[in-house]
Amino acid sequence: MGATIDGVVIKPLRVVPDDRGRLMEILRVDDELFAGFGQVYMTTTYPGVVKAWHLHRLQTDHMAAVHGMFRVALYDARPDSPTQGTLQEVYMGVHNPVLVCIPPGIYHGWTCVSTEEGIVVNIPDLPYDRQNPDEHRLPPDTAVIPYDWSRRNG
Repeated sequence: MGATIDGVVIKPLRVVPDDRGRLMEILRVDDELFAGFGQVYMTTTYPGVVKAWHLHRLQTDHMAAVHGMFRVALYDARPDSPTQGTLQEVYMGVHNPVLVCIPPGIYHGWTCVSTEEGIVVNIPDLPYDRQNPDEHRLPPDTAVIPYDWSRRNG
C-alpha cells in the first residue's frame, strides 16, 4: 500500500544516542508542519489490539510512537480531496521513528504489532473539548473503509 494521502506528512525523527541513552525530537515550534499547540497526551495499546477508526473535522494530529511498533492506517474521507478514497499505511515506532501528521478529514487508526504494549504521544493543534468533542468514529471492521486489520505473516 504505497499510496500517499494529500496533506498527510511522515517526518523522520532525529534520534541522538549517547552513553546515557537517547533523545528524540518529536515536534518543534519551528517545524514547517507545526500547526499550533492544543495539548500533549499519550495513549497505550496492547499487542494485537486495533484502535480505529477515528476522524477529526477541525483538529490536526501529530503522532509518534515512543515504545513498541504500530501499523497505522489512514483513509482520506474528504469529498473535495485529490486523494479522496485513498488508503495509506505507515509503520511507526522504535524501529521506524517518525512523526505522522494527520490533517482534518482523514480517518486513522492503528494496531500494535510489537510483542509489548506500545506507547503513542500525540500533539494535536487543538485541546480536547469535553463538551463538544471533535471526534467521529467508525468500527474497525466498517464496510465504509476497505481495510483488513489482520496480522500479516509471511
